[in-house]
Amino acid sequence: MLVLVAPGQGAQTPGFLTPWLDLPGAADRVAAWSDAIGLDLAHFGTKADADAIRDTSVAQPLLVAAGLLSASALGATAPGAVAGHSVGEITAAVLAGVLDDAAALKLVRKRGLAMAEAATVTRTGMSALLGGDPEVTIPHLEKLGLTPANVNGAGQIVAAGTLEELAALEADKPEGVRRVVALKVAGAFHTRHMAPAVDVLAQAAAELSPADPTLTYVSNKDGQAVATGAEVVSRLVGQVANPVRWDLCMETFKELGVTALVEVCPGGTLTGLAKRALPGVKTLALKTPDDLEAARELIAEHASA
Repeated sequence: MLVLVAPGQGAQTPGFLTPWLDLPGAADRVAAWSDAIGLDLAHFGTKADADAIRDTSVAQPLLVAAGLLSASALGATAPGAVAGHSVGEITAAVLAGVLDDAAALKLVRKRGLAMAEAATVTRTGMSALLGGDPEVTIPHLEKLGLTPANVNGAGQIVAAGTLEELAALEADKPEGVRRVVALKVAGAFHTRHMAPAVDVLAQAAAELSPADPTLTYVSNKDGQAVATGAEVVSRLVGQVANPVRWDLCMETFKELGVTALVEVCPGGTLTGLAKRALPGVKTLALKTPDDLEAARELIAEHASA
């Protein structure tokens, strides 16, 4: 059984979209998306520097566009399930047939702008904790006023909160945590600090006409499969201010009997977690079009199994 997954913010790197635009029809699709959302995706995906694409309002639509472009380049696929990490859930919603490309890009553009605006209210950030036991780490974070914003499994939790709270974490690491690494993000995503963005996104979601998923859509709210398009969209709104439970998604992959995982562009983060948490599951990350043939072979083997 195959699962297709889509990464979240932080996976983007300067120029990562460049080789994908050489595929037939890709440049035209990206140009049409750019016109629809008022953002030059081709420029930011090929010429902009790291600081420019770290901007939340840019990074999020860029990631969804790249994910959709790379997934379509695979050709016909028959995954048993799809899932996305944070903003990657919008990509997954398209792969599951809940939203079309245009609706997804317009939604993620509003999401990015709203989250960027929310991040200006208080100086906040995020830090990854490597190692440690979640049962020890999570209460420690909460004691410091921090939120376990991403519980990623494979020994990784991302804490989010004010810069003062994150400084306190540096000085007082939970028992068993080897390292605390500050992430280059613009705010405390998936926490109460994003509450203003939830209201904006709820208004945008009210204009959508989602379809029910045509395949298993695994939600990172709780790792559960979601059966209706309305519930998928409701969760897309709420997850902006609530933790991502990627650990529970991977537990569901185990229960579903997943044997292979392909991560759409810009792949790498989620395949890295899967290699540690899902032993025996074959993984492949789409980084450039050079990875497409190997991905198709893996899909053909595991989607038909």
